Amino acid sequence: MEDFGVYAIFGVDEPPQQILRCDGWQSSIEIQPSVQLMVLFTRGDWGKRDSVSVGLADERNIPINMGKLTPFNKCLSWESGEDGVWSSGATLNVKLIGGTTEFLDLGLTLPQMECTPECNPTVPALRECPGKRKRSQGEEEEEEEMNEGRGKENICPNASEKEQQTAASSSQSHKAKGKQAKTPSQTAPLDKPSGRWGQTLCPIDPQTAILIGGQGARMHFCKDPIWKLCTEDLSWVPAETLAEGPTPEARIGHTATYDPESKRIFVFGGSKHKKWFNDVHILDTQTWRWTLVEAQGKVPPLAYHSCSMFRGELFMFGGVFPRPHPEPDGCSDSIYIFNPEMAIWYQPIVNGEKPAPRSGHSACVMQGRIFVFGGWDTPVCFNDMFMLDLGLMEFSAVKTSGTAPSPRSWHGCAVLSDCSFLIYGGYNGNNALSDAFIFNKDTSCWSSLAFPQLNSVPRAGHSIITMPTTCKQGCTDEQEELPESAPQTLLVFGGGDNEGSFFSDLFTMPVEELRD
Repeated sequence: MEDFGVYAIFGVDEPPQQILRCDGWQSSIEIQPSVQLMVLFTRGDWGKRDSVSVGLADERNIPINMGKLTPFNKCLSWESGEDGVWSSGATLNVKLIGGTTEFLDLGLTLPQMECTPECNPTVPALRECPGKRKRSQGEEEEEEEMNEGRGKENICPNASEKEQQTAASSSQSHKAKGKQAKTPSQTAPLDKPSGRWGQTLCPIDPQTAILIGGQGARMHFCKDPIWKLCTEDLSWVPAETLAEGPTPEARIGHTATYDPESKRIFVFGGSKHKKWFNDVHILDTQTWRWTLVEAQGKVPPLAYHSCSMFRGELFMFGGVFPRPHPEPDGCSDSIYIFNPEMAIWYQPIVNGEKPAPRSGHSACVMQGRIFVFGGWDTPVCFNDMFMLDLGLMEFSAVKTSGTAPSPRSWHGCAVLSDCSFLIYGGYNGNNALSDAFIFNKDTSCWSSLAFPQLNSVPRAGHSIITMPTTCKQGCTDEQEELPESAPQTLLVFGGGDNEGSFFSDLFTMPVEELRD
């Protein structure tokens, strides 16, 4: 096999150039304003080399987009019109890890592109339009027009008006953007995930949870989208390069659901700027390989929906979906079921009193029933509860007593026992919330919780899960069966507050304290 090398393509009409080789380095390459695409790839025998670290930094040496080339992920690309903005210049840094380590600083100069916005520059940020496939220039222009007049279901709950205007202005004035496609990305060496909201945190065994996606400061999608959490010592490991196969594109408002039988994570839907997703990505936690499912049947692109696993099938309810211009984004009241064994979507016949259309709600499965709470359909927030009997496929409103939570969306929900679940935080249309409540399904009664550790910090768009408190064997990929009565710990990660800050801390609390 030929010698190992790293190559780059600058523009669709240019031939590949070798930028990393055994006998020397190329010092610099001038990039013309017409360049809309950069592709890096490897060729040849990797030998003892582990990976190639690739970074793109702007003129202030602030990382824009970073990733790794590995023997399993051999290509990175940045494309105009996607995430990752540079304004007046950028530097591409390539570092070989393992084997003979070399370093290349190409000093790539990317002149600022002159462009005229195609649509109203005052359109708020995060108005998202349909489409997962690549689109032509004409289709992109149509989507920008559709972007006007959208509803507010996709606006970050803690983004100030000034921040939204800044993000919108930035997205209009900088058309030259970068994309890392089909491979993981990472901002900089970190020992924990960057602050974010709208992510998912999915337990896969008693010692491990997987963090996927999210959006951080200035409405930028996180460049460190996938992390592995070891609950024994609460340590984080970047997981972008741990798995083979096509990783999901950066997104927010998606769901990630673990199936303990097949030991797979199912990632569905979400949105990203002008894209809406209705794709299904599967992460096999035994082989650590991603797969993009080519499913039969129809399901609309959805974001901020709920997903519940029951008897091997995924039950999607609600969520935001795009509508043709000039209609605003709509909320769904439909149920879509995905059968992984058949790789098919279908809609069941549902009877009873259905919930109103909504997004940003919570749903949890307890003893063959799905309990749906809260959510919103702009400008109305809900604090009602509905129960779907999965045997009868019948909805019914739940009549509750006690101190119920106020109307909210983007709250956290975690099952505490066979008969109770926790609601914490959320967004009421104006502010992030910090209160917490427990619902007991046997008594249909709400009770409020007064814990300074929880109630002192407003959060919206956060993740909460429960996991076993003690793990004797450390952080491994092997699933360990524990008794249902084993002590549990509540974990809260991420979310945003009323000051426009995004959390990167991991809050923990014994579940037993919540039950007392």
